[in-house]
Formats: sequence, C-alpha cells, structure tokens
Amino acid sequence: MDDDIAVFGGDDDEGKDRQFVNALARGLELLRCFGPGDRYLSNADLARRTGLPKPTVSRLTHTLTTLGYLNFSDVTSKYQLGAGVLALGYRMLSSLDMRTLAKPMMAELAEHAQASVSLGARDRLSMVYLETCRSTANVTLRLEVGSRIPLATTAMGKALLCVLPEAERGQLLDHVRERDPNNWPRVRAGVEQAFRDYQDHGFCVSAGEWQGDVHAVGVPIMGVDGEQPMSFNCGGPAFVLSRERLVDDLGPRLVRLVRDIDMQLGRA
Repeated sequence: MDDDIAVFGGDDDEGKDRQFVNALARGLELLRCFGPGDRYLSNADLARRTGLPKPTVSRLTHTLTTLGYLNFSDVTSKYQLGAGVLALGYRMLSSLDMRTLAKPMMAELAEHAQASVSLGARDRLSMVYLETCRSTANVTLRLEVGSRIPLATTAMGKALLCVLPEAERGQLLDHVRERDPNNWPRVRAGVEQAFRDYQDHGFCVSAGEWQGDVHAVGVPIMGVDGEQPMSFNCGGPAFVLSRERLVDDLGPRLVRLVRDIDMQLGRA
C-alpha cells in the first residue's frame, strides 16, 4: 500500500473544495493500493487499506472493472490492475519530452559512474522513476520505471524539495513529520543540509539516509512547457560511490547534464 493514502485525501475533501469529486478520488485511491508486490487484492484488502466501507469498495471495484482499470479473477475472487492503467501510464511517459532529451546523456553518465542514473517526479510523499539508465557493471541499483522512493531522505527527492515553492515544501514536510515523528529530527537535518548543498554546489547528496548501503547525488530540473519540476539522481552501492566521489565528480557532472538539457530546450 502507498502510505500516502492515509496522508492525502479524506471524506471531508468535498466539503473543503466544491469542485472536488469524492467518488472519483476514492476510485483512484483504490488503484493506488496496488504496490509493486501486489498482484491481486480482494475487496476486503482494499477496504482495509483505504478505510472505506466494504459496500463502497465493492461498487468502486465493479465500476473500475467495467471501465478496464481492474481485472477480476474468478479463480482467486480478487482484482488486479487492468490494461487501462497501463495505457494511461504509457501515454503520460510518451508525452514527456524530457525523457527523450535526457536518455543519451543519462546512459553516458551511468557508464562513467558504473552506477544508475534516473529521472523522477513527485507523487505525494514519494518520487516515481520516469526513466532510468544502468551501467554495464555487475553491481548496481535495480530500480525500474515506476519504482517509488521516499521524498525526504533520497537525493532525488531532496533535490526536488529545493526548488518547490516554500508553502508547498512546508506542507509536504509537515506531512513527513506527522507520519514519522520519531525520525523527524534526523530527516529534518538531512533536508536542511540538502538546502545548503544545493545553494553551494547545485546538487544534493544522500549517503545512507534512505538505505544504509546506497549513496546518491540529485539535481532538480524544471519541467517542459509548464510541467512540474522533476529531478535526476546518480546512485549506486556505497562501496562503489563514496561520498567524496559524489561531491567531487558525479555531482558536478549531473549539474552539467541538467545544464545541457536546459541549453537544448533553449532555457540557458
């Protein structure tokens, strides 16, 4: 389950915003319940994960199945994501000019680093991979397009936070604090350091903050034609990417990659 469901949205959203369609929001939240390891979920699973009444879930899953966004298995009496979800995701990815421009440069940097280089965008309190290039090294990160990583403890996520409007950034960090108050002092310190690093060097570093054996550097980039900002990372096993290498070599290279893309877009 995407824990962001418990953070964003609720039964009172319609009262707060007269344009908000609560039934549509609930249907979309059901689709969000399917995580990377969830091939099948039952109505009971979905009710438990969303907190919605079972009769409501049953009506929503029936509607989503009719529209092709869910498939029902007669064998398991459970649901899986349908082709309609894949079609929407593919259309979104195919419309991103940034991926086309960036991929050759990402592949070159990944090979130099003997690591992975990825492009991601924010979805609530996570970053979602939109593109990724891996080197030919035997040991590297195995995250694919569609993978989700935390917003506040990863280089990619912290880089994005650095360019968000202050009010939006503050709201997101408030949610991060509410979800995990015990770890908030450590997370806050990491985010504050990221702001300083971005101001001084143009990139952010995550050295074991997300996973102890993963090091990465991140740089934000503005979207194309008014799209929301995104960010790149270059990451891999800590024993391959020392903090010194991130700061002295890969961080500056990732900054240049973003500048090269901006030049191609006529923004620099």
